[in-house]
Amino acid sequence: MEEIEVPTEHLHEAINEKAEEHFHQTNKIAGWLFYVAISTALMAVFAAVSSLNAGHHSNEALIDQIRASDQWSFYQAKGIKAEIKKMSVNNDPANKDDIERYKKEQEEIKVKADDLQKSSASNLEIEKKFAKAVTFFQIAIAMSAISILSQKKALWVVSLGIGLIGIYFLIDGFLTHQM
Repeated sequence: MEEIEVPTEHLHEAINEKAEEHFHQTNKIAGWLFYVAISTALMAVFAAVSSLNAGHHSNEALIDQIRASDQWSFYQAKGIKAEIKKMSVNNDPANKDDIERYKKEQEEIKVKADDLQKSSASNLEIEKKFAKAVTFFQIAIAMSAISILSQKKALWVVSLGIGLIGIYFLIDGFLTHQM
C-alpha cells in the first residue's frame, strides 16, 4: 500500500503566520492599553485636584455667606438701637449723638456685609468651574474604561478630548481664583 503524503509545509507556514500576526496584534493592544492606563491615571489625579478645589471654594462661599448674614444682623441691631433712641421721651443731646454714631456704624457694617456677599458669590463661581472639571474628568475616565472593555481606540480618543475639556475648566478655575 502506498503511503499518502500530506503536504504540511504550507500548513506549518500558515500557522506560523497566524501566530506571528496574533503576537503583533497582542503587543499593539498591550501598548495601547498602557497609554490608556497612564492617561486615565492622570485624569484621576486632575479630578482629585479639581474636587479638592471645588470643595474648598464651596466651603469658603458658605463661610462668607454666614459672615455676611452675621453682619446684616449686626446692621439691623444698630438700626433698632437708633430707632429706640429716636423714640426716647427726653430730647437728650447724647441721644442724637448716639443715633448719628449708629447710622455711621450701620454704613460701615453694610460695606463689610456687601463685600462678604461678593466674596461668597465669587467663591461659588470658582467652585462651579472646578465642579465642571470634575464632571468632565469622570466622564473621560468612564469612556477610557469603556474603550478598554470594547477595545476601541476611537472611544479612548474621545475620552482624551473630554479630558481636555476638564483641563480647560481646571485651568479656568485656577486663573479665576488668582484674579
